[in-house]
Amino acid sequence: MNETAPNASTANPFTQVPIEITISVGKARPLVRDLLRLKRDAVLSLDRKVDDPVELYVGDKLIARGELTEIDGSDGQLAVRLTEVADLQNGL
Repeated sequence: MNETAPNASTANPFTQVPIEITISVGKARPLVRDLLRLKRDAVLSLDRKVDDPVELYVGDKLIARGELTEIDGSDGQLAVRLTEVADLQNGL
């Protein structure tokens, strides 16, 4: 008898459920008075540089880091090229 073990995606139906990932490019800490004065075209400084890695989160769990990139031929659509990935085999 030639049986193959089911792969992870067929063994667990939850692997077929979409999940939202939040990409963090940085944080800002303005004073409330400065936040209330924000207008169109205002610039809000972040705590990161353009070339710094972005962080990927599921909820509040950091799952990966990567670099922002543009998808070829997509008219400016952003993507993330992963550079570090957490071991998620034991769950989030």
